[in-house]
Amino acid sequence: MDIRTGGTIPTRRWHVELSLSSTRTLSNGVTIPRLGLGTYKATDGFEVESEIAAALEIGYRGIDTARIYGNEDGVGRAVRTSAIPRDELFIATKVWNDDQGHRSTLAAFDRSMERLGLEVLDLYLVHWPQPPLMRETWRAMEEIYASGRVRAIGVCNHLVHHLEEMRTFADVMPMVDQCEHHPGLQQPALRTWCAANGVVLQAWAPVMRGRVFGIPELVAIGEAHGKTAAQVSIRWILQHDVVTIPKSVHVERIRENADVFDFELSEKEMAVIDGLDRGERIGPNPDTGPF
Repeated sequence: MDIRTGGTIPTRRWHVELSLSSTRTLSNGVTIPRLGLGTYKATDGFEVESEIAAALEIGYRGIDTARIYGNEDGVGRAVRTSAIPRDELFIATKVWNDDQGHRSTLAAFDRSMERLGLEVLDLYLVHWPQPPLMRETWRAMEEIYASGRVRAIGVCNHLVHHLEEMRTFADVMPMVDQCEHHPGLQQPALRTWCAANGVVLQAWAPVMRGRVFGIPELVAIGEAHGKTAAQVSIRWILQHDVVTIPKSVHVERIRENADVFDFELSEKEMAVIDGLDRGERIGPNPDTGPF
């Protein structure tokens, strides 16, 4: 039992061949890339379009954005002008806090789709839990899903008690929960719940916004494999059967983040990293902010 989270760390290890084209299957049969590209803080226009163009050339096929990032227009242009067929790409965006509620969520989805310039979205997410609006927001999400304009729906930053509450009113449960997840904040109870209930956990901030380079254990494991601490962290996430979306606007870092498929962490190395959990958040606590 983990006294900080009330959960146990899953011991299952995953030993199958991985590549940048590897996917996981969501509860409705839709597949999601195990490693995608995050666009948080990528400026709309040239920066985000160049980031995506470089990532697609490297082999990424998943792109994650959000209304609050302010770059949906650029993401849409990059997707539409790419030589990669649309059905080979997986595009996700999110409804922000002040757009939640039934009618406002429906309207927010329409505006996001206009900015993206897409007919069908691959994944639409509720960005943060808003308990007073949760039921009405999710009713809108289910309607959008039923319309066929999005292939999958999910949430971000929802903890176990949020997901359990959703079970009392949802006709369609979230297919994805995108949460802060890295060696310093492992949320084993959430990871266990998602694995047991058919929800794919997706990690944001997988390299702790660069803080992994200051963790000696990750650096040492990386040196043993000829890899960086960031690559070790991403690989650890993937071996726990969690999908992830590392972000960067720098081509070399985008390339480095994807160069994690030519080595495997041992059981001992996985256990060392499992032991680094300190319950330390980089982002807001879903129960207290940013509301």
